[in-house]
Amino acid sequence: MKKLLLTAICGCALHGGVVAQDLHFSQTIQTPLLINPAAAGVFDGWERVSVNHRSQWLGSSTQFMSTAIAADANFGKTDFGDKAYIGVGLMFYTDVGGDGSFGNQQGSATLSGVLPMGYGSTLSAGIQGGYGQRSVNASALTFNSQWDGSGFDNTLPSGEGNIGNSFAYIDASGGLMYQYDGGQNTFARNNEFKFQIGFAGYHLNAPELKFNSGVSTERLARKWVAHSRIIAEVAGSRWSVDASVAQFIQGGHYETILGGLARWRFENGTKITGLSHDAYLSFGSYFRFRDAIIPTVAIDWRGFQFGVSYDATISKLRTVNSGSLEFSLTYRNLNDALFKVKRRRF
Repeated sequence: MKKLLLTAICGCALHGGVVAQDLHFSQTIQTPLLINPAAAGVFDGWERVSVNHRSQWLGSSTQFMSTAIAADANFGKTDFGDKAYIGVGLMFYTDVGGDGSFGNQQGSATLSGVLPMGYGSTLSAGIQGGYGQRSVNASALTFNSQWDGSGFDNTLPSGEGNIGNSFAYIDASGGLMYQYDGGQNTFARNNEFKFQIGFAGYHLNAPELKFNSGVSTERLARKWVAHSRIIAEVAGSRWSVDASVAQFIQGGHYETILGGLARWRFENGTKITGLSHDAYLSFGSYFRFRDAIIPTVAIDWRGFQFGVSYDATISKLRTVNSGSLEFSLTYRNLNDALFKVKRRRF
């Protein structure tokens, strides 16, 4: 029964690609280039590298694996963040799963412009261009027409025509984002406050899907993303709150992820010299509306941030899917830009 359900899901992905959702990670704040191209280069520090991996449908006979690797940097940013600068990012991801090994691989480049507006506020806009490829092993799938009364026989005709083509496509995306960083206005301890809000559109060119060898009229549905995040320290303590929400709309699919982490600062950084940085242990939970509860633990120390989360399924899918395990690892160069042009001293 599990295999039959998973086969049906692959079939939906194959024939309903016009409304199929993209890959996604529950730790949305750790995948900025997948959330908004305008986020490239907008972070504390100079360069950033991240790796995310997600193993879905644990406990089922077939699993889905998603992996993303991204790197972005800012160019022209000053130590005080008082001048406009640009952000550049590169990303590659692969998403494979199901009995038919339905796969999606894509590489993309992102360019953003960041404009400081004074008093800790910045406005950024970004564009992203990608080259992707989709494939499926249709011979590993079974269809209703191959049922012989006692089981599925792959030698029987599927009646599905010529399917399973691999094809490539060009992708275009863009977004806007506003961020307020209250820490830029004071050197006081226990006064950190950050607010971020953005909107992005992915697959704006609606790439054509060509799983069939004949003329295809299906296109990858545009995806719209709205997101927001707040980080606020509790005055007079080592505690702070990191709350976020992300709304995804793609074709007929809607996904809402919201929640937050309580952060405990176990190591103090220097506010003025910037020679050392705050370190945090975070724990809490996110919630995917009508689908899963996602307990999460993370540690942020000396530019490294490691997070682990588990999607505990609470929807009807829990009968075949016990949950999903996800890891994230990010490194931010907080000290000195690798690409900063240094003045020679004579």
